[in-house]
Amino acid sequence: MSFALDDVILGRRAVRAFLPKPVPREAIDQILELAARAPSGSNIQPWRVHVLTGEVRQALCDVVFAAYGRGDVDQRAEYDYYPREFFEPYLGRRRQNGWSLYGLLGIARKDKARMKAQLGKNFQFFGAPVGLIFTIDRRLSQGSWIDYGMFLQNLMLVATSRGLATCPQAAWIDYHEIIGRQLGFKADEQLVCGMAMGYEDQEAIESRFRTERVPLSDFVVHHAGR
Repeated sequence: MSFALDDVILGRRAVRAFLPKPVPREAIDQILELAARAPSGSNIQPWRVHVLTGEVRQALCDVVFAAYGRGDVDQRAEYDYYPREFFEPYLGRRRQNGWSLYGLLGIARKDKARMKAQLGKNFQFFGAPVGLIFTIDRRLSQGSWIDYGMFLQNLMLVATSRGLATCPQAAWIDYHEIIGRQLGFKADEQLVCGMAMGYEDQEAIESRFRTERVPLSDFVVHHAGR
């Protein structure tokens, strides 16, 4: 038996190379409207989305990429996306993911310059014509962040179902002050993450990158009765 949703879930990937082909405004709005059907506690719908295209998108990319290139260190993220120190099994999974991508791109483990250049592509939205910046009211609690994750997953799956690709990006959070000034964040807006969206460049080497998932036995515990 085949299920259409299965194909969409299996087809979603974090894409790191996009075509410059524009995405129609109405398509973006449809995707966001459907994504907002995600559940949230008491239906408070904690998401806020800044949609960047054209000159506004490029202006943000330019200012953040310049800060990244200078090695600015005063842009401390407001929350820790990753643990301060990795440990197993998560350390091994992270290393495998990183070295698999770098290996595909021919980046040696000691080639710091090319690693920095590759990471810097985040701040160009990997060439995607649509950049999305997500914020949340900083006065909300952890439950709303869980709800936000469901919204983001909805968005990526809906985009995939329409032939668009996405890449969720935590890299932007280190530059929340610059981004907030550039986009005019309200006082209570906290940056959650960014996301690239557009049409995948299927000819790019990065587009051959695939990630694996651990088996059920690594994360599922069945508690069965008689």
